[in-house]
Amino acid sequence: MQQKIIILDFGSQTTQLIGRRVRELDTFCEILPYNKFPVADPSVIGVILSGSPFSVHDPKAFQVDLSQFVGRVPVLGICYGAQYIAHTGGGRVEPADSREYGRAHLAMVDTQNPLFRGFDLDSQVWMSHGDTITALPENCHTIASTSDVQYAAYASDSVPLWAVQFHPEVYHTLQGKQLLKNFVIDICGSQQQWSPSSFVESTVAQLKEQLGNDRVILGLSGGVDSSVCAVLLNRAIGDRLTCIFVDHGMLRKNEFQKVMDAYQGLGLNVIGVDASEKFFADLAGVTDPEQKRKIIGRDFVEVFNAEAHKITDARWLAQGTIYPDRIESLSITGMTIKSHHNVGGLPKEMHLKLCEPLQWLFKDEVRRVGRELGMPDRLIKRHPFPGPGLAVRILGDITRERVRILQDADDIYIESMLNYICDDGECLYDKVWQAGAVLLSTVRSVGVMGDERTYEHPVALRAVTSTDAMTADWAHLPYDFMARVSNEIINKVRGVNRVCYDISSKPPATIEWE
Repeated sequence: MQQKIIILDFGSQTTQLIGRRVRELDTFCEILPYNKFPVADPSVIGVILSGSPFSVHDPKAFQVDLSQFVGRVPVLGICYGAQYIAHTGGGRVEPADSREYGRAHLAMVDTQNPLFRGFDLDSQVWMSHGDTITALPENCHTIASTSDVQYAAYASDSVPLWAVQFHPEVYHTLQGKQLLKNFVIDICGSQQQWSPSSFVESTVAQLKEQLGNDRVILGLSGGVDSSVCAVLLNRAIGDRLTCIFVDHGMLRKNEFQKVMDAYQGLGLNVIGVDASEKFFADLAGVTDPEQKRKIIGRDFVEVFNAEAHKITDARWLAQGTIYPDRIESLSITGMTIKSHHNVGGLPKEMHLKLCEPLQWLFKDEVRRVGRELGMPDRLIKRHPFPGPGLAVRILGDITRERVRILQDADDIYIESMLNYICDDGECLYDKVWQAGAVLLSTVRSVGVMGDERTYEHPVALRAVTSTDAMTADWAHLPYDFMARVSNEIINKVRGVNRVCYDISSKPPATIEWE
């Protein structure tokens, strides 16, 4: 039986980062809604309560019955989790004199407490709350303070329970990984059994049991997620998997043929469908980005459904949905960031059950699993690419000419990145999490080419560094590379006379422009 940590999600934007940090400790975890604790699951070795956008005094605040797990397994409360434990346990939580947000330093830390073993004095932590704990519950004591927060961390005297008002999961808490390691491994007793090889072994076994002798259909996109999903399923059920690759006309330059060729050596049964005429017709005149996504998602389902109906004995639809897709499509607070074409259910007329073997993995974990499956680097190292393709990288309505312009500019950018070798001998493409070009088709700028005045479109280049796509920073590309790419795009791509570089981080921006 595989051990696991349960992370109860109270709606924090950083809940998924807690999961990532636990996975980095080779420990399996599940992120569940705050009110869905699996009481009868004997594999649970510990519980972490996340932060929340709510105050514990808010009538809408999420509440949980702590008796389900407190005293039964070790518990760690983070931010709201810490305040909720204090509030419901007889302590006191009140509005802070000023919102406690940003970097702070532990002025006192009990390094003898198992949660803080190995910690440095004056360690930097990250605060993000408007309320603060002003009195601890009975049978609890302080184990860390800052100059402004007396109860930065506390522990119970009677049960295995710890709580911190800072966020150990974020980068700015410099010893946050040490704290989580202390909790997950030393306190909860994780045997660190989760790894790509164990995931492949257990998932293949689960898929064989789940799918039996049924036939499965999978929609391929050419990206890492659906490709790994396909190879994983192929290992489990072999030729009972049929893959369908729909070309909506907004892929990268020559992408359709390149992807079909890439799957040749993987032994996959792939059907390619060119449906670009339908997509372009239905997108004509549409400028709203969310509407573009919905139209592409709808058309994809229609085309896919028509092709899938030809496979009359199929019982399952497989999708390469990963965890960030699910988080961004619908948070626990109900706020949609953006729609994902592979999240949101199945058309009722398909009468297929859903299979999502990667649904709890982050992108870098998917790549690790792909390597474990022996997949080639040309597929594993591919940058993420949006399901709606270049449609969400063209600001304004979609036309074949605008797609042609962006395909040409993007191709120069990506190929140049693949061919640029950095001083350390590594390819620039491999140093970047995701890169792509954006066409500002609603904007025109004045330029001069030869002796003629031009009035054409700007192209914005985007490149970010990240580990999981939940947060990202703009990549500091070499100046000589940027100068060369800009010059080549302007000289070779008809319709472009200006190149810009996007230096926005996520948050507050997203990686894609739409």
